[in-house]
Amino acid sequence: MNSTNLFAIFSDDNTSGVVYKNKSLKRLIINQLDKVGKTTITELSKELNISVPKITSLVTELIEDGLIKDNGKFDSTGGRRASVYGLVSDAGFFVGVDVKHYYINLGLLDFKKHLITSKEKVPFKLENTPESFDALLLIIKTFINELNPAFVKDKILGLGLNLSGRINNTTGYSYSYFYFNEEPLSVIIQKEIGIQTFIENDSRAMAYGEFCNGDSKGARNVLFINMDYGIGLGILIDGKLYYGKSGFGGEFGHIPIFDNEIICHCGKKGCLETEASGLALIRKFKEKIQQGSTSSVMKKKKDLNDISLLDIILAAKNEDTLCIELLSEIGEKIGKGIAILINIFNPELLILGGTLSETGDYIRLPIRSAINKYSLSLVSTDTQLKLSKLGEKAGVIGACLIARNKVLGL
Repeated sequence: MNSTNLFAIFSDDNTSGVVYKNKSLKRLIINQLDKVGKTTITELSKELNISVPKITSLVTELIEDGLIKDNGKFDSTGGRRASVYGLVSDAGFFVGVDVKHYYINLGLLDFKKHLITSKEKVPFKLENTPESFDALLLIIKTFINELNPAFVKDKILGLGLNLSGRINNTTGYSYSYFYFNEEPLSVIIQKEIGIQTFIENDSRAMAYGEFCNGDSKGARNVLFINMDYGIGLGILIDGKLYYGKSGFGGEFGHIPIFDNEIICHCGKKGCLETEASGLALIRKFKEKIQQGSTSSVMKKKKDLNDISLLDIILAAKNEDTLCIELLSEIGEKIGKGIAILINIFNPELLILGGTLSETGDYIRLPIRSAINKYSLSLVSTDTQLKLSKLGEKAGVIGACLIARNKVLGL
């Protein structure tokens, strides 16, 4: 395979004339194959309104470039057997990096959108410091260097990285983490890693991964609730991610729903996250223990300051009464917030994802109950409520697919 040709087709260099036109037509062919899976020369000609001889010439070049292949012949309606063409799985690859508060998930997607390898819960502490950023870069470099077979590294076309907070995926700036330089974060990472890099808000990437590879079953208007240390929202309208004017749409966790004096990490008071999030769950757990409540969590960790969200989730799965009660309380409040979203968006599908969704019905049932209580019945009746199918892989797959879309111009 000629990797130089591979990168040239998807680069935005200053080619012009016939070379530029042929490159644009090749992208159209690849995008069509991406959409339909496999097709014939005749079908490509009709769909793209390009002559059969020209399509044949371009397809031949794409086969030489190693991007598409002849999958054999099939019986057409005209009686003449025609060759069917499709994308080549190992023509190119995309890396996805999903950054959580205390670990990182990474994955590699092939050219036909199959997740071929992944690494979950690599220990990491997300802090807005140069040290945390250096640790992130080391984890990414290590993952790429350990890819097998080794030739994969030379064919990575793009890297998608998810972070929580305010992300402008168009400019590549992150305004919540690693905003140390005037250069966009995506550019800094690209220089360090050597791969074209795109950054995205974690909730949006998870929403997109779940929409494309999860259990959406044809739904076009979907809300994805990312229940982690904070509360995020990914919005899909007519199958497309919604960003808002500045790229910051979906700050669900910061709607001022409570009349309290708890200062959110955003600096405001009364945000949904102050009483309905992983951070709120940890705070409430500590308060209950200090008031004399008991929990199996404290048998393993004697210091309250060492308690993590995963500790509480694991205890709930093992039927710890206190943790289950607190999850129910948190779920009811999240459900009240979700009821507002349902009344506004009237979505076909609402997916519960993120770390808290791992507790299953312990969080889903109180959320469902609150939705029934606070949303308009005529609106919520048409909304399906599901738990994430992809779990930890949602963000990784979403990051890979978004990077792939950017590179291929989809």
